[in-house]
Amino acid sequence: MENFRPVKNTPPSSLIGKIIFFGRMVLDFQILTIFHDLKKTVPGFCGDVLDVGCGQSPYRFLLNPESTNYFGIDIVDADKFDYTNKEITPFNGREIPFQDEKFDFLICTEVLEHVYEFQVIINEMRRVLKYNGIGIITIPWSARYHYIPYDFFRYTRSSLEKMFSEFSSVQIKPRGSDIPVIANKLIILWMRNLFPKIWWKLVFVPFWLLFLPIPAFAVLTAHICLFLDWGSNDDPLGFTITVKK
Repeated sequence: MENFRPVKNTPPSSLIGKIIFFGRMVLDFQILTIFHDLKKTVPGFCGDVLDVGCGQSPYRFLLNPESTNYFGIDIVDADKFDYTNKEITPFNGREIPFQDEKFDFLICTEVLEHVYEFQVIINEMRRVLKYNGIGIITIPWSARYHYIPYDFFRYTRSSLEKMFSEFSSVQIKPRGSDIPVIANKLIILWMRNLFPKIWWKLVFVPFWLLFLPIPAFAVLTAHICLFLDWGSNDDPLGFTITVKK
């Protein structure tokens, strides 16, 4: 059993949704850095846009609905990842169910680590992109084992260069540094022990409450370091890959 399963990423489509979406970025540096990278480019997309492994389509709101046609796809049994999006096209996780060179732009966030035959889906993404089409893909690097057992890989920059080598252009950008990574680990350690799965560990909850200033200081430090771009990029939270066909 997974002791600390990730909270599903949902769109800010209501007041409560906005509070959840933006509020979690105070503590979830993976989501924060992904959002920061996407909001720099996704609002400028136009034409047909494909969202691969879209879940609840959390970043669809960044697109201009007047200049884009959104197509979200996810696996048939996406409910195993706690997602039940009825406005998407289900697929088998291998063949993208659209014709060659249909899409002008492509998004794929935090999906490839859950795909055992990752090269198949990467080749499919390239196939459905138009000539000169742009794709933005994010993957984690420092992330715990999650959505067990559907978590297979962590990719280095060297492996990513080979995986996307068929594209005409590949840019790989680290997200965050080792300092937010350390903060993430402290947050998870603290919250996991504050809400233990084993009942007798509840006796230690007062002890962990006393240590609240430590993760709080780590969170503040991580936000400062992200803003100032401090820390080592050799141990990032993850990577954002921008490809061009």
